[in-house]
Amino acid sequence: MRQVSMPVALLLGCVALAPQAQADPPSCERLADLALPKAKIASAQIVAAGSFTPPANLSPWMGGDPALYKRLPAFCRVVADARPSADSNIKIEVWMPVSGWNGRFRGQGNGGFAGEIGYQSLGVAAGQGYAAAGTDTGHSGSGLDARWALGHPEKVIDFGYRAVHEMTQVAKAAINAFYGKSPAHSYFAGCSNGGRQALMEAQRFPEDYDGILAGAPANFWTHLLTSALWDAQATTLDESSYIPSPKLPAIARSVDAACDAQDGVADGILGDPRQCRFDPATMLCKDGDSPTCLTAPQVTALQKLYEGARAADARRIFPGFLPGAEEGEGGWAAWITGSAPGKGLLFTFANGFFSNMVYDKADWDYKSANVDQALKAAEGRAARTLDATDPNLKPFKDRGGKLILYHGWNDPAISALNTIDYYQTVVSTMPPGQVEPFLRLYMASGVQHCGGGPGPSSFGQGGGPPGADPRHSLQLALEQWVESGTAPSTVIATRYAERPSDDARAEVKMTRPLCPYPQTAAYNGTGDPNDAARFACVTK
Repeated sequence: MRQVSMPVALLLGCVALAPQAQADPPSCERLADLALPKAKIASAQIVAAGSFTPPANLSPWMGGDPALYKRLPAFCRVVADARPSADSNIKIEVWMPVSGWNGRFRGQGNGGFAGEIGYQSLGVAAGQGYAAAGTDTGHSGSGLDARWALGHPEKVIDFGYRAVHEMTQVAKAAINAFYGKSPAHSYFAGCSNGGRQALMEAQRFPEDYDGILAGAPANFWTHLLTSALWDAQATTLDESSYIPSPKLPAIARSVDAACDAQDGVADGILGDPRQCRFDPATMLCKDGDSPTCLTAPQVTALQKLYEGARAADARRIFPGFLPGAEEGEGGWAAWITGSAPGKGLLFTFANGFFSNMVYDKADWDYKSANVDQALKAAEGRAARTLDATDPNLKPFKDRGGKLILYHGWNDPAISALNTIDYYQTVVSTMPPGQVEPFLRLYMASGVQHCGGGPGPSSFGQGGGPPGADPRHSLQLALEQWVESGTAPSTVIATRYAERPSDDARAEVKMTRPLCPYPQTAAYNGTGDPNDAARFACVTK
């Protein structure tokens, strides 16, 4: 899916180990003459320390904090165009620290429909000593806009999987030419659509990366967006079914009243929302409509959202939303209900997908769509290109690859149950005992889509100081797993008083353990429940 603001923020930064010293910096400009089979170097130049400025037309959420670039060391910036098909024009950037390279390469994922290079992610990675690469996946525009795909099937292939692979090939060639050696280890990190890209790399190109960090993956793309269509119809075809955003706080309070204390701590965070048995009918208005109750059509609509999209024969299309994610800046108001009917982000994605990638009709109308027919059309037109659901990860495992999945339980964009479903299909498909040596899944309580929410959402997937503890960082835990064979166990997630940043002095409000699935964090019943030490990972 898409990063557009804090509700949708794609947290792709990671924590590096202490950079290694390097002698005389190699020449960067000579990379302009680097011969590549499907790409051409447009420019290669040294960017002086602290001097980079992102493009003026870049979306603010892709550029991030301008202060980030002031802290960057000098780096070699390589800009390339890849053209694997006659209709391809894939923009790629590779950033390589002039000195202090840590010997690693890190590929960056995209949110939503892509269309822009994530300079903030490149800056975070390069600032921590990585050689890093990003791509626009073959088109230019906002990550909410899919009009570029209309009549351009090759561009859809580029977006689906080809661009990231081309980016990886260009980056490795540039790194080898610049440093005179290949990276010792290669990593990919992405969340949402970036998580889909991550799984696509593991499934289609298992030789590209040694370690992959995939967050909240939109990997069942066709079913996810068919589900968004189903949700839109369930809540808007009958005007009385629409749940306005001002009612969401009341729904959240009712969910907490019914389920919050089930995990032993009444803190507004559901430890495992699957255990919640909240009944929307308990909110039925008795004395007229108001912001604190639901009308009968709204009760039915809310029940449908929790149950998830179904085909006409009752077959599940995609898991429903879990209770506990309704309120907050990155909650249902951003993704599902919107400021008015048809204004939620999921509606925007579904409309863009079906209009431009499935039906090739700019005037496609969701109101007249048949969901079963739409699903069949989506699977026929786009599943092979956009879905990353192959559970056979044996080629990736056999070459030593390690994969960490993570998902926030409070995700209002992509049901966390989808990631559990994929994990379980891998477990059931591969031979007994073959999954644990290379795959881990972490579920984060109270965390929304790729970050945010009432729970601790900083766990090393979004950056941190060099030398950070792998026990507090999924990225560092992944690197330790790849490079020393030490499998990750419990990882400590942190919630700060302010938005997580590189500022280690930010006040810590809460820590909680992230447990390797299917374990969950259980409170021991004594002491401060905001302290991770008061919890243990248990199997229920």
